[in-house]
Amino acid sequence: MNPFDLIAERRILEAQSRGQFDDLPGQGRPLVLEDDALVPEELRVAYRVLKNAGFIPPEVQQLKDIRELERFIAETPDDGQRTRALRKLRALALALESARGRRGEWNLDARYHELVASRLA
Repeated sequence: MNPFDLIAERRILEAQSRGQFDDLPGQGRPLVLEDDALVPEELRVAYRVLKNAGFIPPEVQQLKDIRELERFIAETPDDGQRTRALRKLRALALALESARGRRGEWNLDARYHELVASRLA
């Protein structure tokens, strides 16, 4: 530990022993920490600023749209709506694969098969 960390740690422990952290707002509740472990360290601040301003990376928006469509497909009783949603899901998945420069990451036929099998069961 560097000297500044040691000083900070000592002051925190002293304040804790005096009870200065008692009755703080949110005490006893878990912290809400954002998991940005997969974001390179040099980009984390920029991504957080953009996120706080209401912007998200296009890939994240595409993944969010895909998850929403998957939920819709699983819940809708209308075959026509489900078919249109499956087409849109396939298009979104292909666009995401193209943006990533990969193919075959999404196996929509298997997902559709599982969905149909679960509905028939």
